[in-house]
Amino acid sequence: MRLADAAEEVFARHETFHPRYGWFRKAYTTAAANERGFTAEDAPVEIGVGKNMVRSIKFWGLAAKIITKDPDSVNKRSPDMIPTRFGHSLFGPDGWDPYMEDPGTVWLLHWMLLARRSMLPVWWLTFNELHAVNFDDELLAGAVTAQIEAAGTWSMPHHSAVEKDVSALLRTYAPAERTSRTSFDDLLDCPMRELGLIVRSAATSNHRFVLGRKPTLPDEIVGAAVLDYLSRCRQNGHTITLAHLANEPGSPGRAFRLGEQDLHSALGRVARKQPAMELLTTSGAQQIAWKTAAAEIAIDVLNDYYDIQPEAPAIGLDSDKPVDRDLLLERSEALSELLEANERLRKGARV
Repeated sequence: MRLADAAEEVFARHETFHPRYGWFRKAYTTAAANERGFTAEDAPVEIGVGKNMVRSIKFWGLAAKIITKDPDSVNKRSPDMIPTRFGHSLFGPDGWDPYMEDPGTVWLLHWMLLARRSMLPVWWLTFNELHAVNFDDELLAGAVTAQIEAAGTWSMPHHSAVEKDVSALLRTYAPAERTSRTSFDDLLDCPMRELGLIVRSAATSNHRFVLGRKPTLPDEIVGAAVLDYLSRCRQNGHTITLAHLANEPGSPGRAFRLGEQDLHSALGRVARKQPAMELLTTSGAQQIAWKTAAAEIAIDVLNDYYDIQPEAPAIGLDSDKPVDRDLLLERSEALSELLEANERLRKGARV
């Protein structure tokens, strides 16, 4: 997959903030309660953060495909926001994980940040095109810039914009450096650090990706990501090799840093519960086959994992579309309870 097909030409829109605990849920509940929740003059007061953080929460909600531009918005330059079908499936009152309590949800959001079309091209290039074993901020910024230039389809972003995206990525995934000026919140404020995808090399003090099986990565999230990938990127055929899923830029194997055997083990366990999926070995090549629409199987996988079946659940290409407004209206009372829970969290500690 090429960069231009996989990502939007967007850089440093996060206001230099990496995603914090509660921000993904906050993006959903803000847009669900009021389509003008991010654009109203009193948005900082209602959300409980500064203006820059309001914009950052909105960006991370868009990047994780939890919210999207409201197609009925009158102001096209500063459009209103509405939850996506995926966002409502995950964080709605009867969603898979309304309070973001399950560790698998963080992995699922990590996948959605990188899935086509990603609003984080620097992140997409880092996970999919960086071949260095060890890297520091400068090497990573240089490698990403070279990849953008080699692609030849976009205008070159300013070097400072790339540096800001690199910094946000490392603050999101890499262990925080402990210094005399590092606060407790700085060490604990990002859910993606728990994934253990990037660690610091003891030999060089540089960063490096962790390859292979991840103890906290559920098989079902791997399976859902694979099926989401197939829905977004593979419209024809009903088989694909595990080599492709492990190595192709944009694939779940690259996002999760899993090899063929890791995928085989995880998908094998998922397929045993899903009659519409099957692992095959043809001419020595390991493959996965699916009999019905990949997105429909992904929904079944997530329903089984969370042991909840949301109303009108969505995953795959169509999940990025705006949620049906009637679903928000029908669940307004339950949504109010979610908003009250958000407010209690905000007053108790971080947003």
